[in-house]
Amino acid sequence: MLSKILKLFNFSSSIPSISTQELSEKLKKKSKDVVLLDVRTPEEFSAGHISHAINTDVRSVDFGKKLRALDKNKTYYVYCRSGMRSQQACKIMTESGFKQAINVKGGFLSWKNL
Repeated sequence: MLSKILKLFNFSSSIPSISTQELSEKLKKKSKDVVLLDVRTPEEFSAGHISHAINTDVRSVDFGKKLRALDKNKTYYVYCRSGMRSQQACKIMTESGFKQAINVKGGFLSWKNL
């Protein structure tokens, strides 16, 4: 039983991640093949977000539908408040066929501290 529970929470090691410092450098290149995806609630997004991010709440009932509208061949840097929801979103995206879904470690909280 314990091994099953641990397996449920052991998705972070298979998800590629990037620090907010690394993200800052990558965003300076302004590639058309890079998308910044904020998976927090619309209220959290409205209170502050990284410039040029698009908002798609990972906990919304239509998250899967919104993912289907995205180009699976682009690189997605995914962030939330602290990094947990973005890990979940990256896992879902990878399982849905996205080529590059990269978690932003520390999320928006870390970004604000740059």
